[in-house]
Amino acid sequence: MPDCKTIDPLVTPYVDGELAETDRRNVDEHVHRCPPCHSRVAAERAVRALIRDHRPALESRSAPPALRARCAEAARSTDARLTAFAKAPAVRRSVFFNLAAWRARAVPFALAASLVVMVGGAFLYQLTDSSARVLAAELTADHMKCFAMNAMLGTHEQPSTVESAMVSGFGWQAHLPQDAARVGLELVGARPCLYGEGKIAHIMYRHEGRPVSVFMLPNAARAQQFVEVLGHEAAIWCVGNRTFVLVAREPRLEVVRLASYVQASLH
Repeated sequence: MPDCKTIDPLVTPYVDGELAETDRRNVDEHVHRCPPCHSRVAAERAVRALIRDHRPALESRSAPPALRARCAEAARSTDARLTAFAKAPAVRRSVFFNLAAWRARAVPFALAASLVVMVGGAFLYQLTDSSARVLAAELTADHMKCFAMNAMLGTHEQPSTVESAMVSGFGWQAHLPQDAARVGLELVGARPCLYGEGKIAHIMYRHEGRPVSVFMLPNAARAQQFVEVLGHEAAIWCVGNRTFVLVAREPRLEVVRLASYVQASLH
């Protein structure tokens, strides 16, 4: 069977529907047994759908200068860290080469995320405040990107670590559900993410092996609702001055059940 290195150059034409039948079958079989490659395909499909659906807006506007500057700074910061590793003593070379290998795998996800932010910024940056669907689309893109990265890095954090990160990063005394396994949820970890209005908390779970994200937007109030976007369901609700969004590629009834459990348990 083809390995990831063989599949890598085939992913984009696969998503675009431009592969010959034999190559298409090979990619099909590989992505069904390889979570990182499956996540990459999902991310590229999401970006493709996002650009296609909003093509008129993208052709008529450009991303705000502040957003362009933020993306450029993120790219410079990444390159600076990699250059520092390259100049490290010989004893640390193996670390650098491992990082370089990781970067080669991560680049497609970074490019996909950059396209969502920079190309999609024309409408995301302006509309997240007024459109629940646009907010859900942006968070769904982050959901796929973060889980794709996690599949490669294999990080797994304890509830106490996540709760500490929520306090230090957001001043939020979060108390994660203690019996999450009862509904099939397993904690993966957490990270801060950026969206049109600033930094948000992203808590990552798996529900019977499938990715589930719970986002917390501080100082934001949204009406409770459900949105279907990019092949995912997003449940949105508000508690005090915080808005929560649960994103999963699950049937709506299952998302309703998970959202009800998280809403009652996460406080």
